[in-house]
Amino acid sequence: MQDFTYNGIATRVVFGNGASEGLSAEIDRLGCRRALILSTPQQAEQAAQLAEAIDGRSVALFSNATMHTPVAVTDDAMAVVNDNAVDLIISIGGGSTIGLGKAIALRTDLPQIVLPTTYAGSEMTSIIGQTENGRKTTQVTPRVQPEVVIYDVDLTLSLPAGMSGTSGINALAHAVEALYARDRNPVIDLMAQEAVRAMAQSLPRIAQDPGDRDARAQALYGAWLCGICLGSTGVALHHKLCHVVGGTFDLPHAETHSIILPHALAYNAPSVPAAMARLSAALDHDDAPLALWNLASAVGAPRGLRDLGLSREDAARVPELALENPYWNPRPLERSGLDGLMARAWAGEAPIQE
Repeated sequence: MQDFTYNGIATRVVFGNGASEGLSAEIDRLGCRRALILSTPQQAEQAAQLAEAIDGRSVALFSNATMHTPVAVTDDAMAVVNDNAVDLIISIGGGSTIGLGKAIALRTDLPQIVLPTTYAGSEMTSIIGQTENGRKTTQVTPRVQPEVVIYDVDLTLSLPAGMSGTSGINALAHAVEALYARDRNPVIDLMAQEAVRAMAQSLPRIAQDPGDRDARAQALYGAWLCGICLGSTGVALHHKLCHVVGGTFDLPHAETHSIILPHALAYNAPSVPAAMARLSAALDHDDAPLALWNLASAVGAPRGLRDLGLSREDAARVPELALENPYWNPRPLERSGLDGLMARAWAGEAPIQE
């Protein structure tokens, strides 16, 4: 048995069909009265409906949350916070909106309630990533850990099938890397394996029938577990590559994760046999990287970074940028291996274990 340390996440979780109907009670439980509701422009109507439903507990809306949490957008949101004496942040949406809520909490220490509408998972973490001058930086601080997360299956029913697939694989990446994280532990091993199983089984069903409530519930359950994994352990090569690609070249977050994950796992596979055994069991496949690559295809995710508009030349720069400030990784980072990984990820080729 390995030595380990386990810290539980202090976020209150409310899960179920129609769970958002209890939002007013959760606001009152926190003793708050002047909430700011955050969303992306695409979800502004949903945010407005939420404001109506909580009977005067909201004093403002800000519907300009943006991918990769640009500092300039946070500056704009802070003006709304200050002008309206806001005492609570409510974020409805995916990673972009949740990231903005965290950025505000980082500056103000205001409490947060999050209502995820995707499977991103960042709602269960004390991690924040922000982008400024073309560089994305991350930090870990308890100031940004949401106080309450309301997982309402109903809020995910309108998520398009394609976005459901890429968002789900983005979440799945958190569980994959948790299985070989430096600070992993037996509790997280169990959660991660169950999370991978839940996501791998539910995402293809959602791709076939986006209105499948049972599949949606299973995916949201898996996303919650994936979020706990991300919030409880460190990350490695996969997340570093995605942070570099997303922050430097402004590529879509979930799609980037979907493409890179099988290749990053294939790179690390020789160094993490125990994790590979758990993944093979969860995916019911003896080649876990290939199973993840096939899963991406099954949910309609893009295969190659070139499909997202990244040039071959920019893809070739990624290993150098990643090596400037590398994350811990179970396998030593070798430039030749990273070059091959990125070449395959760019071209949309199958992952290769070397």
